Amino acid sequence: MRLTERLEELVKACFTGLWLESHEHDDAIVEIHQLCRKNDWRSAVWDIDQGLQFGDGAAIEETGADPLAAIRTTRAFAGDETPTIVVLVNFHHFVASAEVVQALARQVIDGKANRTIFVILSPVVRIPRELEKLFLVVEHPLPDRDQLLEIAQGIATEAGELPEGDQLAAVLDSAVGLTRIEAENAYGLSVVRHGRIETRAIWELKANALKNSGFLRLHHGGENFSALGGLDNLKAFSKRSLLQPRSNNPLKQPRGILLLGLPGSGKSAFARALGNETGRPTLELDVGSLMGGIVGETEKNVRHALRLADSMSPCILFIDELEKALSGATSNGVNDSGVSSRLMGTLLGWLNDHTSQVYVVATANDVSRLPPELTRAERFDAVVFLDTPGREQKDLIWQQYIATFDLDSEGERPDDESWTGAEIRSCCRLAALLDLPLKQAAVNVVPIAATAAESVERLRAWASGRCLDAENPGIYSVNSIPKTNRRRNVTRSKPSAN
Repeated sequence: MRLTERLEELVKACFTGLWLESHEHDDAIVEIHQLCRKNDWRSAVWDIDQGLQFGDGAAIEETGADPLAAIRTTRAFAGDETPTIVVLVNFHHFVASAEVVQALARQVIDGKANRTIFVILSPVVRIPRELEKLFLVVEHPLPDRDQLLEIAQGIATEAGELPEGDQLAAVLDSAVGLTRIEAENAYGLSVVRHGRIETRAIWELKANALKNSGFLRLHHGGENFSALGGLDNLKAFSKRSLLQPRSNNPLKQPRGILLLGLPGSGKSAFARALGNETGRPTLELDVGSLMGGIVGETEKNVRHALRLADSMSPCILFIDELEKALSGATSNGVNDSGVSSRLMGTLLGWLNDHTSQVYVVATANDVSRLPPELTRAERFDAVVFLDTPGREQKDLIWQQYIATFDLDSEGERPDDESWTGAEIRSCCRLAALLDLPLKQAAVNVVPIAATAAESVERLRAWASGRCLDAENPGIYSVNSIPKTNRRRNVTRSKPSAN
């Protein structure tokens, strides 16, 4: 629903206190003036620079920069049945004053009789407790695809500057989440730089917006599945769900996957490669930056970060080591005053309710620190377990890293029975760094299956029968790992007699 439609029904229902959250003040004011002309209503706008101005752009009467005087001046409307919308621009700076709050509360209540509607236009919502029951928060929606197309048509006026077909759809997809002025800037930059509107300039502008937030960053990398050995079932499952024809039914949108597994098993590498494979940008959420020192600040930061992710759709949202942020929620918030529990509640609500094309890839190494609510069905499309790669996958990983580090492909390889992909890479890197054969370099590599044998076995036991297998179709089973391998993992953790 567009802003004019939403405001029209609220004014007719005589909601006299509205808090309009918007970063596009000029556009919001234009829409309000258009609404008033359509219905023969009056409009007035106050800001600290020009004071109170009545009419559509014409200054009939001015009250100066005094916010209290602007509120009191509206008493002149008493007794008139014609609705008047009074817009107070950036008024959140003045509602800390007791006099302003009291005068505004009185006028909002009296507005029921004289049909005066007060609209506080602000980029943030900071409603004093005294006004909470008097104001309804209304969000100024960002431009939809039709509006973004109109803006693009206004910028790309020469032949060939506006793409067609699938390329135009990709441009509009990438522009979703931009304000009107941001879309104009991105389109203009693209025309100047490339001679036509392309997605590259749009994502450059979006990346700057993410950088300013401090919570999200746009991953720039060329990773793809060909450089990631193994994980065949995981690759096929995620690509099939993401590359299906787009549906307008929000119930048919893919949600994402939760990756459990040993450290170094390729969870983060997979998340970063998925975006390139499916043509979506990958956003990395810095969970640590969400934590605030003021009560309620963490939840506010989470909501802001998730709104940013929604505005960047279609995209991949990568949340690494999720258990570290939510571990406090498993102990009823005893250790962190409930911050983790509230953070989890906000995240779970968004996972359930969001309809944007944001595909979440979350990773975790320790399932015991994850709240059970997070792993139930419908939070994610699947919970996938990544174990040490099989023999065929290990051979592919060896070949890849031997070529990467320019090593002797005929050299003897070490015993890698319990190694992860990260440990194979580490061995190859050390062999190149120390100028040693692979088997000698392996002496410096201690696998996670040895240093944390008990944790690894516990994680495998939990995943068995509960998670999808990352390598093979179907449910992961710990029985698929030879017992000799599991015993070897444990014995490797024992210190040498020498």
